[in-house]
Amino acid sequence: MMQTTPATTSRVFFSFPRVDDPARHRDYNTWHQLDHRPENLALPGVLHGDRWVRSPDCAAAGSSPDPLLAGAQYLAMYWFAEPVRESIGQWKELGDTALQQGRRPELGWTTRTMMGMFRPLTGWVNPAARISLAALPFRPHRGVHVTVSRIDESTPTAVDERLAFEETVRLPKILELPGVAGGWTFRSVSVGTAGPDGGAVPVDGVRITLLYLEADPVAFAADLASAERDGAVPAAPADLVDVARPMLTGPLRTIEPWHWDWFGQDDR
Repeated sequence: MMQTTPATTSRVFFSFPRVDDPARHRDYNTWHQLDHRPENLALPGVLHGDRWVRSPDCAAAGSSPDPLLAGAQYLAMYWFAEPVRESIGQWKELGDTALQQGRRPELGWTTRTMMGMFRPLTGWVNPAARISLAALPFRPHRGVHVTVSRIDESTPTAVDERLAFEETVRLPKILELPGVAGGWTFRSVSVGTAGPDGGAVPVDGVRITLLYLEADPVAFAADLASAERDGAVPAAPADLVDVARPMLTGPLRTIEPWHWDWFGQDDR
């Protein structure tokens, strides 16, 4: 495992959607994969983007102790080129244009359980992958393993100790496990969750760790749990556990075009 250079951007967007109508998963994936995502990736200010599904087997292999993310079924991510203000402005304008053209059918039957801008912190590539950090998101992968935590920032010293443990002790051990190509950590900048009236409620102090997997995501989650039980991947010290409160952790699968039958719908 090798720590690599800093990110080439200062902003990354994450969204954790849920399809509220169980009969609309095919409609959602048709729109997202064949319209929304290609239009976003065509923007000069979008470096790259991807999305994954938290299928029922993935949800069963992970946990979502925070009710904010308990119902999340998908994860979308976009990285923005510098200057990010201009790139994000173009991206938001595209969203409004699509709405004005009647190309946002999902708005009536999806909820973004949490979404917002994050700042990339540290990236790693497994030396066996033999690629650069910039190439990591473009390398084929079978899915990701995601850990979303909310950091209690009331005691800066404890925060420093816990995050130092994550970055220098726990993550390096996870990245040595078979099937991990590399990964990134992120810290929230401006993040919110859907409120009861449809508005956004701010969520502070969110940290995301995302690992790109060559292994089957559910199998990797089992291997990680086993490594945690036998101590190969150490747990945080007891006095630092509450510094990072888990919101969601577990595997998600890479989405293959026209294979959208995870939730019981015909994928043809």
